[in-house]
Amino acid sequence: MTERRTYSYLGPAGTFTEAALEQVAEARGQDWRAVHNVGEALADVLEGRSDAAMIAIENSIEGGVSTTQDALATLPGLRIIGEYLVPVNFVLVAPRGTTLNDVQVIAAHPVAYAQCHGWLGEHLPTHSHVPAASNVASAVGMLDGGLPAQAAIAAPGVVKHLDVDVLAEDIGDNAQAVTRFVLVTRTTTAPAPTGADKTSLIVELPNDHPGSLLEMLEQFSTRGINLSLIQSRPIGDELGRYRFVIDADGHIEHERMADALLGIRRFSPRVVFLGSYPRADRQIVQYPERYSDDVFVEARDWLRGILSGEPED
Repeated sequence: MTERRTYSYLGPAGTFTEAALEQVAEARGQDWRAVHNVGEALADVLEGRSDAAMIAIENSIEGGVSTTQDALATLPGLRIIGEYLVPVNFVLVAPRGTTLNDVQVIAAHPVAYAQCHGWLGEHLPTHSHVPAASNVASAVGMLDGGLPAQAAIAAPGVVKHLDVDVLAEDIGDNAQAVTRFVLVTRTTTAPAPTGADKTSLIVELPNDHPGSLLEMLEQFSTRGINLSLIQSRPIGDELGRYRFVIDADGHIEHERMADALLGIRRFSPRVVFLGSYPRADRQIVQYPERYSDDVFVEARDWLRGILSGEPED
């Protein structure tokens, strides 16, 4: 019999994180462990309670998820093996029999509430807001009386788990909003390259001096590597010191990416390799022919020949 696997995710059931985990084919039919926060999910992985954890890392509206980025920067022994995109749309739910005219107070997580301002201003201009710890907690608190609200903003998946009426759908202000999630395991070898891959890492700069950030970026640009994300986060040891969270198009097994990481390692005091893994959109990475693997291999062979005294053609 195949040993069962356990996956941690931000719970309870009905969250966007659960929707991301539902996309993982190998997780279906396995044990899912609902946790309270990113730190608990990653601790499950590191301490062996779970085989992998699904965590949010970036939102198209709010940007990078700082708690996730900081945790990945400071907790050794973790590796990203996949990414998944979940459209962020919200529903307004209420106890059975409630109408929109009954709603005076809305329970919502502050981030979700901020992304629904337009709809709320148009349809419930006199409402007030009571904050909730999560999108699911808003609906649970509304139902059990823990929050003084007649309705709640929640993820669409909540209707599969709670006995509620949906007063309105798609109430988010941005129909294109997406949250990016990553599946994290203990350190392991990277999945094989697919041609549609992404490499994530965290880089600290040496002592601050003019051009240090440019020097880091040139390691990628001079090798034809596009960066789809670069975000600074404070290191925390003193004011003005930052680390950079980077997503680069390509796989560490590609010659251009490996060469870039060697360049980064030569001058950065600390580089955290988070993983090379398939892109969620499966879009093939395009690059100029002069940065193909064959060109790097030929250049290395040329230099090796010079060093060994071989006659040139």
